[in-house]
Amino acid sequence: MSAQPATPPIRRRRATQAAIGLALAAAIFASWLSLHLYAMFGFALTWSSLPLALAMAALQCWLSVGLFIVSHDAMHGSLVPGGGRLNGAVGAVLLFLYAGFGWKRMRDAHFAHHKAPGSPRDPDFDAANPTRFWRWYATFLRRYFGWGSILFVSFVVTLYWLVLAVPVEKIVLLYGLPAIASSLQLFYFGTFRPHRHGRAGFADRHNARSERFGTLASLASCFHFGYHHEHHRAPDVPWWGLPGQRQPQPETRNRNRSE
Repeated sequence: MSAQPATPPIRRRRATQAAIGLALAAAIFASWLSLHLYAMFGFALTWSSLPLALAMAALQCWLSVGLFIVSHDAMHGSLVPGGGRLNGAVGAVLLFLYAGFGWKRMRDAHFAHHKAPGSPRDPDFDAANPTRFWRWYATFLRRYFGWGSILFVSFVVTLYWLVLAVPVEKIVLLYGLPAIASSLQLFYFGTFRPHRHGRAGFADRHNARSERFGTLASLASCFHFGYHHEHHRAPDVPWWGLPGQRQPQPETRNRNRSE
């Protein structure tokens, strides 16, 4: 049976979601790229400018998280509903810029995560260390930061340092540090806190919980990715729509139950 064509209200809703998603994606990318280029080629790093450099590094970390979150929406098709190849093109570019990640590998791993979250079959989960942050984080890095990422980062550092004569301290502080910090931020708020095991267990088969942060704190922490139970219940909702999905936190049980 062929799929029924979308009704006009659905088409309008999809068009609105795509317009908002692409506008926000463009703003995040433009801000990230502008700050990166200024940090590498326009900013003078001195002892007196160090406080500003640290603030720039923190902002670049947050914007790097935003790049990943936009690519995550592209994986689910929630960046441009019905956009097909456009989702893939945007997601692939942003993932590569983030850390040299491959689009298909990351997308397949994320879908595997949604099929069996918080279980030994979940590539994001460390079944041997379900409550230990650093050991789980080390497993997370081994699984995702492979040779492709190492070669990409090595190429960028070599180009900036040896070819374009960017001081190594600027590369470390304003490129390396934000990149590493963003991986910690994504892991802590988007994987560890939502899926870590505990005595209370989880509310349902999604094996996920959500933060109780307000909207601004949620945006600052991880572009609303901390509203993680809502994301697993409705993966077609884009990151900026997750606050509208918020529900009172359900009671948890020691054993999971289906919805």
